[in-house]
Amino acid sequence: MNVIDFMWTHRSEMLGLTMEHLLMVGVSILIATGIGLPLGIFMTRHSSLGRPIMTIANVVQTVPSLALFGFLIPLPFIGGIGARTAIVALVLYSLLPIIRNTFTGISGVDPAIREAGRGMGMTDGQLLWKVEIPLSLGVIFAGIRVATVIAVGVATIAAAVGAGGLGMYIFRGVSMVDSRVILAGAIPAAALALIADFGLGAVERRFSKLFVLLLCVLLTSCSHADRIVVGSKNFTEQVILGELLAQQIERKTDLKVDRRLNLGGTLVCHDALIAGQIDTYVEYTGTGLTAILKLPPSSDSVQVYDTVKAAYESRFGVEWTEPLGFNNTFAIIVRKADAQRLNLKTISDAAPYTAKWVAAFGYEFIERQDGYPGLVRAYNLRFPAEPRVMDLGLTYKAAAERQVDFIAGNSTDGLIDALGLTVLEDDKHYFPPYDAAPLIRSAVVMKHPEVRAALKELGGKISAEQMRRMNYAVDGEHRDAKDVVRDFLKSF
Repeated sequence: MNVIDFMWTHRSEMLGLTMEHLLMVGVSILIATGIGLPLGIFMTRHSSLGRPIMTIANVVQTVPSLALFGFLIPLPFIGGIGARTAIVALVLYSLLPIIRNTFTGISGVDPAIREAGRGMGMTDGQLLWKVEIPLSLGVIFAGIRVATVIAVGVATIAAAVGAGGLGMYIFRGVSMVDSRVILAGAIPAAALALIADFGLGAVERRFSKLFVLLLCVLLTSCSHADRIVVGSKNFTEQVILGELLAQQIERKTDLKVDRRLNLGGTLVCHDALIAGQIDTYVEYTGTGLTAILKLPPSSDSVQVYDTVKAAYESRFGVEWTEPLGFNNTFAIIVRKADAQRLNLKTISDAAPYTAKWVAAFGYEFIERQDGYPGLVRAYNLRFPAEPRVMDLGLTYKAAAERQVDFIAGNSTDGLIDALGLTVLEDDKHYFPPYDAAPLIRSAVVMKHPEVRAALKELGGKISAEQMRRMNYAVDGEHRDAKDVVRDFLKSF
């Protein structure tokens, strides 16, 4: 009932996301059909090329969907973030069943029927369109049905690159550890797949003649002259901060705002920003210093801010605006019950116990210069096995459920209090400062100085406690990020 209540309360947003999902799938299947049908027919006429074509299609099908989206992001023209990248990926995944069924259907036509057609004087083209395709239409249509069901499922991953769709709820629910939100995206997506399968099956049974392929060209103008694109990473605080920038710009300017939230990790957002695919998002000074600029960590917050500000401006044409007012440093987290039982207050206190603990960290923390490798050296940590690597939001739930014992999160995260966890003091000051500040492309500042002025008003307005409360409102109380931000902006 909680899921139904959530879906009803958010019915307008859900309808919009469902339409985005359907549009992505529909356009992708039309394009895939327009490519796959000719390739399948080509293979029946040039058998020597059939194996290479099928091999390529099979290889694409085996690539994990999230990996394919990640691979496409840096590519020019077909990559980046948004619906374009999602459609390219969905087309690639949809090609195999369409090509294979087209080839199989036409190749399976009885040779005697072909000979009869040739005996009647039919050309190869006439034989194809008047005999082979009508007889193999059922098999071809079955391939399109399979491709459509695959596309509906894979399209949920498209939210990771800012393409929208029902995957937005799934990713949001995972980051919030909220089953209601996950199911609000998963249930309609599963329903769409079933409806597509049964619906196309009914069409296949009802019509025996060749359907007409519709060539659909969807041209969407996304000029930044009258639209600002706001991005965010894929965890709760970033979604809140992305919504904060979006609402502030909408309040203070006449510009339209396009939200591209839950994009992924630091590098995804950074690459999208410098490529002009988003115009602004919130970054953390320590992250910019170590993850992007590859410089050694520093404990001097002013020096770190000055360093990243100068380097980003000269190297990327990106401006660091005024810090929002809070430092969201990495936090080493354990269960509150364990900390009380063992009298743990600092990371050094916990170090002797790690030999019997299971650790889990997010993907970025494992690889970053200011992450796991340096932490182990600084505190001489010893774990019985390699840490588990998982989505950051899931590490909190895993710790609360005693599946892991030692995790790295964000100091302002609302899930810490919500799940009965506690933060250990970084007594050796290993982690650099992570002061949150909006980044904005210099080209946007020159074109729309009013946007820069709107972001400046946010400088110093959010304390760590206020950020923690907003995070808890979303993660712990399951409120919508838009409502939380709207209430916060009313306070000043």
